Amino acid sequence: MTSMNIEESTSGGFASLIELDMDIRTFASDWSHCDRMSSYIARMVSHNRSDSLFYSNLFSSAFNELLETVFRTHGEDGNFLCRVARKGELDRIELSVPCSDEQISFYTTAVALINDGEVVERYRQMLFSEDALDPRIGLLELAVDYAAKISVVPTGDRMIKITIDLALEPREH
Repeated sequence: MTSMNIEESTSGGFASLIELDMDIRTFASDWSHCDRMSSYIARMVSHNRSDSLFYSNLFSSAFNELLETVFRTHGEDGNFLCRVARKGELDRIELSVPCSDEQISFYTTAVALINDGEVVERYRQMLFSEDALDPRIGLLELAVDYAAKISVVPTGDRMIKITIDLALEPREH
């Protein structure tokens, strides 16, 4: 990890909570980084939720799915940047990930599947398929099980930015 900071941001009204920046090779050197990062960040961003333990567990599970997808599908060189920000009940995870053209296509195709109106059916087909595990299943799981809003934007120089919006805490009425 090369840096960590906590700061306020007014970008879209989101307050920046935490940022991690590391070499993608370091991240991809050990599968346990997914669990360790998701657990750590979940604890950091859950401290002020109404049920912080419950929220931390949900956030960690969702974030771990995302990190495992990135672990499987990323470029060979460059920095991996993770930002978490908050606006009210909405948490936004932004990941900047080095990717080849083929890997960018993987992410953009997965997000297109999520947004085509058939995401629940596609997720079930992938989940119960006897074929090899489809690597897009983690992103579809986020959309179906966590009602995540997901977007992917190529940012140039063989990088993508994945944005995930999560509203994991029930609204108080």
